Amino acid sequence: MAKVKNKSEVSMENIYSLDGKVPILKSVPFGLQHVLAMFVANIAPIIIVTAASGLSVQETASLIQTAMIMAGIGTLVQLFSVWKLGARLPIVMGISFTFVSVFCYIGPQWGYEAVIGAVIVGGIIEGLLGLFAKYWRKIISPIVSACVVTAIGFSLLSVGANSFAGGAGSADFGSAENWILGSVTLVCCIVFNILAKGHLKQLSVLFGLVVGYIVAICMGKVDFSALENIAVVSFPKIMPYKPVFNLSAIVSVTMIFLVSATETIGDTSAMTNTILKREATEKEISGSLACDGLISSLSACFGCMPITSFSQNVGLLAMTKVINRITIAIGAGILILAGIFPAFGAILATLPEAVLGGCTIMMFGNIVISGLQMIGSCGFTQRNITIAALSLSIGLGFTQVPEMFNIFPDIIRTIFAENCVAVVFLAAIIMNLIMPKKGES
Repeated sequence: MAKVKNKSEVSMENIYSLDGKVPILKSVPFGLQHVLAMFVANIAPIIIVTAASGLSVQETASLIQTAMIMAGIGTLVQLFSVWKLGARLPIVMGISFTFVSVFCYIGPQWGYEAVIGAVIVGGIIEGLLGLFAKYWRKIISPIVSACVVTAIGFSLLSVGANSFAGGAGSADFGSAENWILGSVTLVCCIVFNILAKGHLKQLSVLFGLVVGYIVAICMGKVDFSALENIAVVSFPKIMPYKPVFNLSAIVSVTMIFLVSATETIGDTSAMTNTILKREATEKEISGSLACDGLISSLSACFGCMPITSFSQNVGLLAMTKVINRITIAIGAGILILAGIFPAFGAILATLPEAVLGGCTIMMFGNIVISGLQMIGSCGFTQRNITIAALSLSIGLGFTQVPEMFNIFPDIIRTIFAENCVAVVFLAAIIMNLIMPKKGES
């Protein structure tokens, strides 16, 4: 009996290694934890953009299902790679908030079909840039990546705070009930992390979400109306919207794809630096970018928005150190099932924002710390200090006063006015190119 127990314990230790074999059933909670960490954030951009574009409730529900399937497929490609697509790293994919503002401009102006056309073209461009990353990757030095990761962490803190308060724009934003739910979830995460032993310690986020969800049900904060009149099985349709290739829309969306690419580079670098304790290779960067772009184009062919790497899951990886491919693949499988079986996805969608916020606020803080650790590992030379200090102060400072960008054209305001990651990346790249390297040890 003792031998069987030891065997089980050794195999579960493999959740901390990329390629180790793990017991499938015991790994399900760790995969589910990743799904819950990104589920609401994965569907929220669709709800916002479809509402702005005038799509019906039925169309929105169909696109939410497609988004879950595409996120699962994208995650599997990142984990195991297909041809040159995918980094073979535990990168979880989902619908990015980065594109929301530009889509909310394009959708009402030229229709949702123009959004789809622009995503198809922009995704192909990012995918090609990814495949040829070795020719331009050198301009993104480790200090640039470190600044981008730090900016991603800081940019997500307000997202976590909004979720904690009940979700931006919600009728009960900042209510006592949401404060209670967020606080209970956060405290449960911390207490479980302190008291749990061994690999169970890494399920603190899942434990917090479950307890928070139960408390929310008791408080009457969970809306089960979404479960009414749901089909048993549903599959996405190819080309549900005829793409419209509007030049202005394509240019705008392609620029945002470049911004998204910097986030993907940052996410990939954060993971390899923080967990694998090494720099991301050119092959990994190339594969992750190519997957981001070309899977986004595939997603658009099914009427859905771009699929990109999810920073909150990088934060979860940094917190738990659970990086096993099989374990994360289980999460991807859950996403695909949630898309094929609408009732499953609808149940997950009932998770209140405040409960999610209680967990994400801690995960996003982990990304900030990861970025600071990366800056430290680059070395505190005068050159690195100047690049980091100036790019972060410009990026974080300027975007807190978006009115500063009013003198610029719409496309510049859309990309930079409230996107600190884009501004930090641009400032860090410029500083890295013009700052002399001579004399630096």
